[in-house]
Amino acid sequence: MKGNSITIVDIAKKLNISKSTVSRALTNNPNVNPDTRQKVLALADQLAYQPNMLSIGLRTNKTKTIGIVVPELISSFYPMVMAGAQEEAARQGFSLLMASSNETYATEVSNSKVMLANCVDGVLVSITKETINYDHWMTFYRRGIPIVFFDRVCGEMMVPKVVVSDYESSFNAVAHLIASGRKRIAHLTGPAQMQITQKRLNGYRAALNKHGLGYDEDLVVDTDLNLTNVKMQVKHLVEQKQPVDAIFAANDTIAIEAIQVLKKLNKRVPEDIAVVGFGDHYGSGFADPSLTTIAVPNREIGKTAMSLLFSLMDKEPAAWKPITRILDGELVVRQSTIKPEPMVSYVSSYPGVFQMNNIHNRDFSDDKKLKAI
Repeated sequence: MKGNSITIVDIAKKLNISKSTVSRALTNNPNVNPDTRQKVLALADQLAYQPNMLSIGLRTNKTKTIGIVVPELISSFYPMVMAGAQEEAARQGFSLLMASSNETYATEVSNSKVMLANCVDGVLVSITKETINYDHWMTFYRRGIPIVFFDRVCGEMMVPKVVVSDYESSFNAVAHLIASGRKRIAHLTGPAQMQITQKRLNGYRAALNKHGLGYDEDLVVDTDLNLTNVKMQVKHLVEQKQPVDAIFAANDTIAIEAIQVLKKLNKRVPEDIAVVGFGDHYGSGFADPSLTTIAVPNREIGKTAMSLLFSLMDKEPAAWKPITRILDGELVVRQSTIKPEPMVSYVSSYPGVFQMNNIHNRDFSDDKKLKAI
């Protein structure tokens, strides 16, 4: 034995049996004596034997490993997606190889090469804000390696995708602001080349038009998902001759930063300016004030993407169907949009529970599905 690397040869020598017998025992081959199988499994466990997946992959063309590449790990969204994907992969007997691209195209390309080098059996991908060229992902398609995009997707590749109802959810978020009396609503967007940016912008625009407010492009500002830009853009919106009375942000991170900037500018949230985010990331319910946002089924996104990936395995790329699964977002109303003065009725999603509260004294941090009546 070399160091801590235990092989089937080591197990075979200790039990004085052939390595082929050990291999069959470890893979539950029925042509192995039950007593022998028990001895092999017991010794393998005692020696902490781990199969060499790359070696197995060379023989079987399968490594039982799935790659997952995400643009960032700062927010809680992508770790939760990964958790859902991991759960589904484990159920199928697969392991996950995870990588973050840190919102840079070059790192994303490098991560794709790492996945290829490790002979993954498939890959789940959410692209960076910089990605406009997809040649590195086309390589997987050409090699017959299944690929599924989620959240931030590539529209050019005819492969499965899992997304949130970005348009409808954004429409509902802005409609909520309008229903609460807001008339000058700004939108802090992400990079224009991303599909989710365009869908959320379109939902924002549609809600304004439907409720007779009209679309003002001066109220739509690109943050490039950069918090320094958020600070400048929020200050700009507040200092306009006609200052905004509400902000719909592309995600919760931007929304929470906007709230902090507004406080420094001596603006009250929500009395002066209401704020809505997107994502219901960890901490959004504990912000001050707690953040009204769109909750997305992040774990379910991971599970759904993984299930779609498994459905592609052992199929030729020509048979892959470019299915798009759209999962619903849900408006979660918290203190960043509800003025504290009036009494407002809320009903819990839990059966048989009806509560009437002064919103100013209400802690929404644990309420995930409260809806205004």
